[in-house]
Amino acid sequence: MIVNPSAFTILCFGDSNTFGQRSEERGRWPADTRWTGQLQAILGDGYSVIEEGLGGRTTDLDDPERNDRNGRIYFQPCLRSHSPLDMVVIMLGTNDLKTRFDRGPEDIAAALDGYIDNIDQTAWTRTGEVPITLLVSPIHLDATKPGFAESSSEYNADSVERSRNLSASIRGVADKRNVLFLDAATVARPGHDGIHLSRASHASLSRLIADEIRLNSQPSASN
Repeated sequence: MIVNPSAFTILCFGDSNTFGQRSEERGRWPADTRWTGQLQAILGDGYSVIEEGLGGRTTDLDDPERNDRNGRIYFQPCLRSHSPLDMVVIMLGTNDLKTRFDRGPEDIAAALDGYIDNIDQTAWTRTGEVPITLLVSPIHLDATKPGFAESSSEYNADSVERSRNLSASIRGVADKRNVLFLDAATVARPGHDGIHLSRASHASLSRLIADEIRLNSQPSASN
């Protein structure tokens, strides 16, 4: 926990790829391997990174198999509990692509538009302004990975194709709402299971996001 009271505070809200689920086996990468932990290390203690990842989290869909994965229900109280915030980073959409939801990229992007409403209406900075929003389009599903067939019974070929079209739809929402946008798939890939970030991709994603944060922030000095 960063105890610098003036630190530029960043909430990272996402699914298993923010939680740090391993792609090669069960379990979670340690904090210094997860992209959020590496982001904190890159930025230093003039920044405070808050990790809010949950496996299976959707944008705003109720999952009949797990009743606590609708991200939108938790998002607003999450904003309240962590404010004041300077930036909110959201990387969601992969779980919406599961076959039981049959959801397309435009609907996923529209759900993320609602998250921007929550930030505008609920979150605040120390000076009473609205935090910066950064939408991050998630990595592509990859059916060519050796563990995909075994690990991804919830996804099919349509899911893979739709994952490749998410970036354009999410960028459209970001442009419309005048918020920041990054495409994780430009620097990051899934590992063995074709779903979760490879170990190396945690590092490359952290650098991508760190660069964007630095461009849009003023770090504070450590006390």
